[in-house]
Amino acid sequence: MPSIIISPLKTIGEMAARHQATEMISLIAEKHDFHRPGIVQSSRHLKLAVNDIAFAGKEGLIAPQESHVREIIAFARAWDQTAPLLIHCWMGVSRSPAAALIAALAVSPELDDLALARTLRQASPQATPNTRLVDLGDAALGRNGRLIAAVREIGRGADYVGDAPFALIW
Repeated sequence: MPSIIISPLKTIGEMAARHQATEMISLIAEKHDFHRPGIVQSSRHLKLAVNDIAFAGKEGLIAPQESHVREIIAFARAWDQTAPLLIHCWMGVSRSPAAALIAALAVSPELDDLALARTLRQASPQATPNTRLVDLGDAALGRNGRLIAAVREIGRGADYVGDAPFALIW
């Protein structure tokens, strides 16, 4: 059964070791530096310089782009699925849950978008997937608005109460 571990930055080492994740997607601000956990293969680490914003045009910030989504999809489709895929952003609340939904649908296109979004909500009450990534992912994956509608259906997550890594299992 495939699974994706969604984590804030500060727990990626612990999550990689606990779940034996050797592949990772990082969605983090452009100049934010961090150490990749040793268990994660450098060749299987996708680092995307992207800020957690929902629209382009904010000076000095990088909004999610179609190219970011294409890279998430390609990386996910190359994931061997023998171990969980680790996806993280700064807090594990917005960019990484959105990327996890995109990755899951990239490798399992037969999944029902609403069921997947509800699984995400059950796993993390505070997850609020980044709407721009969701919109771009919906288009790139040919979901015809189903992913957008599903994320709208689950709504905004609960107020942030602290770092809470979680697993998206389908």
